[in-house]
Amino acid sequence: MESRQAEAILQCQRDFFRTGATLPVPFRLDALDRLYRAVSARQPEICAALKEDLGKSETESFMCEIGMVLSEISYMRRHIRRFSRPKTVHTPLAQFPSHSFTQSVPYGNTLIMSPWNYPFLLSMEPLVDAVAAGNTAILKPSAYAPATAEIMKSLVEECYPSEFVTVVTGGRQENSVLLEQKFDLIFFTGSQAVGKEVLRRAAEHLTPAVLELGGKSPCIVDASADIALAAKRIVFGKFLNCGQTCVAPDYILCHSSVKEQLIAELKKQITTQFGPEPLKNPDYGKIINRKHFDRLCSLMDPEKVVLGGEADASACRIAPTLLSDVTPDDPIMGQEIFGPLLPILTFERFDEVVSFVEAGGKPLAAYLFSRDAEQIRQFRTRLPFGGGCVNDTIIHLATSEMGFGGVGESGMGAYHGKAGFDAFSHKKSIVDKKIWLDLPMRYQPYTSRLYQFLLHLFLK
Repeated sequence: MESRQAEAILQCQRDFFRTGATLPVPFRLDALDRLYRAVSARQPEICAALKEDLGKSETESFMCEIGMVLSEISYMRRHIRRFSRPKTVHTPLAQFPSHSFTQSVPYGNTLIMSPWNYPFLLSMEPLVDAVAAGNTAILKPSAYAPATAEIMKSLVEECYPSEFVTVVTGGRQENSVLLEQKFDLIFFTGSQAVGKEVLRRAAEHLTPAVLELGGKSPCIVDASADIALAAKRIVFGKFLNCGQTCVAPDYILCHSSVKEQLIAELKKQITTQFGPEPLKNPDYGKIINRKHFDRLCSLMDPEKVVLGGEADASACRIAPTLLSDVTPDDPIMGQEIFGPLLPILTFERFDEVVSFVEAGGKPLAAYLFSRDAEQIRQFRTRLPFGGGCVNDTIIHLATSEMGFGGVGESGMGAYHGKAGFDAFSHKKSIVDKKIWLDLPMRYQPYTSRLYQFLLHLFLK
């Protein structure tokens, strides 16, 4: 794609937005209805694409991608009228007589850049929020998941004219050309390194950006935890999508007194959930490409592997792998893993956990397995992270009733449900001042003592 092509696409969307066609709620509802029907009808094709790109099973594809998109559409259809209405707020006495309210309006022309690990969900869910808020959108999916990108392009073309929503496929060249344009909002999901570049390019046009990034999300297991249940839920969250989940537990911090018991239960759960030979399990996914496969293999220290470690380079598959006796200085602790490797570290006091997590920046997610009310309180209030769970993993992002997003290095802004509508909306503050009375206190000359008294009274 050349710059003039991107300019032409964006100009068509600008012209369409300026007609006001996207503003009426019935238009938005119709757009959501069309998308819901298309996604429902083409589920088999979407599942096949996800299988080709990431080795996902049909069950996982629906549970973690298709179903969540349909759920977001349904949520927006139920609430969009309420979200779009003006919201009355208190009016100070000094502004009498008037009516004060906020009004959510779309930003306008938006760019959505999505990653490869959940290529359908992390493209279509922000698109749902953008459409519900009344924007146009250019969707740029990752080139690393080409099959899913193609089915999304076909699906969007079936639902919408290109001046409303369009999909641009391709790689870095297309990303760079699109980021040269002046959008009204950029929504990016991906790595911290690319997120920095997106924010830098957005700043050139003073374009607001929502960044959904990542980080090393800790999973803390204290001495009071239900170890068997903790292991079951950690294995589910860590090895879902072959570990390629932005909110997967990146590493375990467990109390030294329960380390051996936890490792034993983790081994048991990996065998229970994936079988004695996970690489032969057809429902266990694969690493997205050889580059990431090689990176993950380089992070495995054979002397610290206590389970797993098997790899199939021809299929880009790595078995669920546990590593014990890991130290903060090991290479695996120097970057977000984003794969099926789970290092285990220990602690003695909870204060050590707080210091360790704080030293590593602000992760996208954090998890605590505990029955200790005080440690749960400290986890909620002292640890810096975007979102998380107590006694479970990853499920905090599976509801439209809570916003999902990072903080600090792990991102800025949030979406899902109402938070998603707000992310793609500008909230105007408006005072509707009445004309049947005009109080004189604010006008010069400020000479009357009565005026000064009344002004003081009104502004008090």
